[in-house]
Amino acid sequence: MELPETELTATKRQVWNAGRAVGAKRALKPKQIWEIRFYLNQRRRLRDRALFDLAIDSKLRGCDLVQMKIGDLVSGGQIRTRAIVMQQKTGRPVQFELLPDARASLLAWLERRGGTVDDYVFPSRVDHNGHLSTRQYARLVDEWVTGVGLMRNEYGTHSLRRTKASIIYRATGNLRAVQILLGHSKIENTVRYLGIDVEDALALAENTEI
Repeated sequence: MELPETELTATKRQVWNAGRAVGAKRALKPKQIWEIRFYLNQRRRLRDRALFDLAIDSKLRGCDLVQMKIGDLVSGGQIRTRAIVMQQKTGRPVQFELLPDARASLLAWLERRGGTVDDYVFPSRVDHNGHLSTRQYARLVDEWVTGVGLMRNEYGTHSLRRTKASIIYRATGNLRAVQILLGHSKIENTVRYLGIDVEDALALAENTEI
């Protein structure tokens, strides 16, 4: 029995996720963070090191990260210890901290980059009036993770967004704090984003003595 043409076409069409890893990308572990920093330092890639550190500390989506301007991070010639941005996806502000490693790498990059407070922190190499594209940011992340021996299909830009949030949650179990840091409007979104399951909940309970 012959299949109708429409069904035959459907059977030949490749599944969209064939050969791809689907689901949430893995967060980086502390050891992997330092491996990537070492990798970038060895190659003297100031911009990439600053971008990586800012991505880890800010916990921002790629679209918000690449659109940051120098004035968002600098005050009085110094890198701020805290910054705030308006999220493109939600239209809500989110605040984040900048720790010494990130402040040092950002300062080194901005001293080389130059520019004014109205310029993008990470300009496009094609259009210097524009910012680094999210596609280029994703390509850079692929390069960084493969450079330290990780599988590129297991990591992505959301890995960097999830990394510090996951570490904080594992250390404290404070889901509400992580929700605020990620700028999620609903705690259910944070639960899904971190991939929290029953095992996580039980592990936290077992480590809490009364």
